[in-house]
Amino acid sequence: MNSSKTPDIHLFTKKITKAIKGYWALSDRVLLVKIAGKPVDLNIIQVYAPTANSNDEDLDKFYDELDTAKTQCKSQDPLIIMGDFNAKVGTEKVDDVVGKHGLGIRNERGEKLIEWCQTNNIIVGNTWFQQPPRRKWTWKSPGDETRNQIDYMMISKRYRNALLLAKTYPSADCYSDHVPVVGKFKLKLKKNNKPFTNIKFDLAILKTNQTIREKYQISVQNKFEALGDAEEVEQQWENFKSAIMEAATEVIPKVKRKAKQKWMTEEILNLMEERRCAKGNKEKYEQIHKKVQEKCNMSKENWINEKCKEIEQQRKHAPQTMYRNIEEITRKRTFLSTGCIKAMNGDIIIIKKKS
Repeated sequence: MNSSKTPDIHLFTKKITKAIKGYWALSDRVLLVKIAGKPVDLNIIQVYAPTANSNDEDLDKFYDELDTAKTQCKSQDPLIIMGDFNAKVGTEKVDDVVGKHGLGIRNERGEKLIEWCQTNNIIVGNTWFQQPPRRKWTWKSPGDETRNQIDYMMISKRYRNALLLAKTYPSADCYSDHVPVVGKFKLKLKKNNKPFTNIKFDLAILKTNQTIREKYQISVQNKFEALGDAEEVEQQWENFKSAIMEAATEVIPKVKRKAKQKWMTEEILNLMEERRCAKGNKEKYEQIHKKVQEKCNMSKENWINEKCKEIEQQRKHAPQTMYRNIEEITRKRTFLSTGCIKAMNGDIIIIKKKS
């Protein structure tokens, strides 16, 4: 989730990405993601609450949107709510909702958040784990005069034991006045993969390498000659497919997997490490960060320009390779939804109701 108001964003590993069922942005402050799991699905709500300068109307609207997102989650499914709540819950324990390992003094926004959690059976996860103060604060004011805990990782009370740990990482190189709140959560995810793996052969080599081309032709011919007669059309197709695939496996090399971010150079990696080590010196950090941005932009632009030259050369003689290079530059993964549908009465519709 990202806009002029919301710096929060969801990032997932490739493994978890395969299990995502869909996501819905209820507003620029509330985002719901559903992830397939076994035996239940995992729901994650990412939030960015109005700041302390906002009026009560904005805050009430935010909690209404949060309520709407929560109603789309089944009660038996685990629910994680995380993000910047701009609220301080403090160190005083409240029932089984807030633990004694928070930070600071509770404010009015904190009281409202606790009240909402009590109503919805949610616990504030990062107040239940004993940590040193530097592992508790999540935000620092300009000039580092004040440090507060206003970002939380919360979980449905039913699954509180599934949250194994929650703490901050102030040394992370995030270039933000907030620091990451990292939690360990134990749940078995379900992969929405195809039942087979698609093997990719380097077919372009058949055009450029005469030796491999001749070997492949001979291998296919030998396998066709060895095939018996089959009466069923389905069996004929299976025999044909097996002969082609076996010959390809024996002769044609597979397409090698390419590393991500090919434009990333050793110089950039060294600068990023230098930037990480300069977190205590704001002026030096800013200078190195600017240099990293410039080097990244320049390196990526050069890489794209080289790819474009390759594409132009391949346009007439190697169209398949050309399209692969185009996909390499432009390919993006999309999911089920980026917004919500509203009913005639204005209610947000996320899940289709069964009749």
